[in-house]
Amino acid sequence: MARDCSIANALEVLGERWTLLALREVLLGQRRFDQIVQQTGASRDILATRLRKLEAAGLLERRQYEQHPPRYEYHPTDAAKQLHTVLLTLMDWGDRHITQGPPPTVWEHSCGHELHAKVVCEHCGQPVELGESRAVRLGGQPVERTVSNG
Repeated sequence: MARDCSIANALEVLGERWTLLALREVLLGQRRFDQIVQQTGASRDILATRLRKLEAAGLLERRQYEQHPPRYEYHPTDAAKQLHTVLLTLMDWGDRHITQGPPPTVWEHSCGHELHAKVVCEHCGQPVELGESRAVRLGGQPVERTVSNG
């Protein structure tokens, strides 16, 4: 039996090809279907399916802007806006480990400096690194803490 996991649950909505790129475009302000097609390179059929899935999951809101023929714009919900930092972190990882040459996209923070995403502990503000945190509940079950008697 597979482990109950929020990553797996999120991938049920976000894990298909083109989904994150469609979401990226909406978060960048591209609201109309043709704009999203152009900027992602996705086929129209696949993109329509991905946008419907994002709407059904509560990440996008579809709003009609023309009646004849009916045409719609896609707007991010608060849930989608919370994925902005996830996309920035994924982009930063891609810049460091996948993309050859200079990063194709650069963000600037409101402080005026180039933005590099970093995950920090909400409580103490320290960066979160592998080995500096531990699971206390895994798959819905408490994780037993092993005590060393050194």
